[in-house]
Amino acid sequence: MKKTLLSAVASIAAFSMVLAGCGSEEAGGGDEKIKIVAAHNQTSPENPYQDGLLKFKEVAEEESNGAIEVEVHAGTIGTEESELVEKLKLGGADVVLVSPGFMTATGIKEVDLLAMPYLFDDYEHWESVVDGEVGDELAQIINEKSNNDFKIIGYWSAGVRHYYGKKPLESMDDLKGMSIRTQTSGVVADYWKQVGAVPSSVAWGELYQALQQNVVDSSENSYPYFVQQNHHQTPNGKYTTETGHDYTTRLLLVNGNKFDQMTDEQKEILLNAAEASTQTEREALYAQEDEYKEIALEDGAEINEIDRQPFIDIAQPLHEKAAKDMGAEELLKKINELR
Repeated sequence: MKKTLLSAVASIAAFSMVLAGCGSEEAGGGDEKIKIVAAHNQTSPENPYQDGLLKFKEVAEEESNGAIEVEVHAGTIGTEESELVEKLKLGGADVVLVSPGFMTATGIKEVDLLAMPYLFDDYEHWESVVDGEVGDELAQIINEKSNNDFKIIGYWSAGVRHYYGKKPLESMDDLKGMSIRTQTSGVVADYWKQVGAVPSSVAWGELYQALQQNVVDSSENSYPYFVQQNHHQTPNGKYTTETGHDYTTRLLLVNGNKFDQMTDEQKEILLNAAEASTQTEREALYAQEDEYKEIALEDGAEINEIDRQPFIDIAQPLHEKAAKDMGAEELLKKINELR
């Protein structure tokens, strides 16, 4: 992670803690021994999220000489973002991963800027945005508008999202009338409606069955996520078209309201762990995209490319309208200037 993000994180750093047991224990140097519950919503142990949080655990525990214990949960305390965030607010979790779409649902609409289709050209463009001035500004907005409930300590990637469904896309016309599992409100839903599809809400944990039983015609995600869940082996997930419509951002969050009780040493250790986990998660994701594409092909999935320009042409006016509605026109300008 670049220094710009780290400096912003350090200035607004916030970390929730759960004291080990019912009370505190004294660790070396008089520090309280603390337990951190870190959770994501993916159930596969091979997921990049898991790699990232295991690195977080490794660094936090090693640098604290065991005074900080980290417990990592892979979908075991919630497979829906709403569950994880509720636990974050109530103290049942201390580090969670959420999407910009969830944050928008809390009333912080500027964050939905990151979810707009075809906002980023490639990973280099995405990293320059989230690790730079725009990422810093969004972190500050989230902190202020959530009254310190939510703090970003890392921007993670969930990969490049593609369409997958019951038939390949040869042109945009093939999407007309197709139900697609995606967000059903906001800028993402508006985009899919513009290209002729019908957004449908299906919980992630229920999507395999929905594709298997023809509840939805299609979905969209990056290779590691939908291949690990075997969506490509269902009748309505067999055909992947590389639309590349979203370089997906995920937010590594902590609850800011309890962090002020921690020592400077604990803060530094946990920020170091966040930095290392962010780097590890991104590297794991980038490697797994190629790996899981090959797995899908070996399993009999069919993959094709498509001319993305017509999709991009529809997206760009939506960017401008959405940014105006969000009051984020300057942020959009900065993103475009980094292309």
